[in-house]
Amino acid sequence: MKESEKLLELRRREMVEGLKAYGIANRRVLDAFLEVPRHLFFDGDALELAYNDAAYPIGFRQTISQPYTVAYMTTLLVERCSSGKVLEIGTGSGYQAAILDALGYSVFTIERIGELYERSKKLFSRLGLNISCRCGDGTLGWIDEAPFSGIMVTAGAPGEPQTLMGQLAQNGSMVIPVGDSCSQLMTVICRLDNDFKREVFQHFSFVPLIGKEGWEDTVFFTTS
Repeated sequence: MKESEKLLELRRREMVEGLKAYGIANRRVLDAFLEVPRHLFFDGDALELAYNDAAYPIGFRQTISQPYTVAYMTTLLVERCSSGKVLEIGTGSGYQAAILDALGYSVFTIERIGELYERSKKLFSRLGLNISCRCGDGTLGWIDEAPFSGIMVTAGAPGEPQTLMGQLAQNGSMVIPVGDSCSQLMTVICRLDNDFKREVFQHFSFVPLIGKEGWEDTVFFTTS
């Protein structure tokens, strides 16, 4: 192993120790973070930033979320949906989808920005990841593949997208940040027969969920 690769592996382990210090305790989640090299989802000029616990811009007013945010959302999903088909809304860099793949889910992901879609699709192929991608309005979900055991929305929504809720399987769960343009509350929506149960957790700040059942493409959020 090259010295640079050893250093990146060390940084990845340090990142995971930091997640533990912040309260992330799910072993499956921590193992997935050890398995997926976050630096592969960064441009070459930014490799030294890949394992910092911070968000980083990836272009088009989008970010790769900080590791803690990804781990927090992933833990909420894993604790309610341990396996099955998962839909991610907002592919972005592809890192969250890769974490879900490492956890053994059958992953479907939607990205509305064509350039990011093409970039992540090529990266998944290069890494040999069996992740299904499409470009389009994520707020409308992926009806041909529904229902989903889990849905993860990686952008801040002004409300609960009804179409996505309708694509949840029975006992399925959706993790979604809901709020205004300043901050959102991480929310878990679980489908129980034709009813929905909600759990609300801590505040985060995300880029906006753009789409028919989200924000118009004029809203600027603080990034997380």
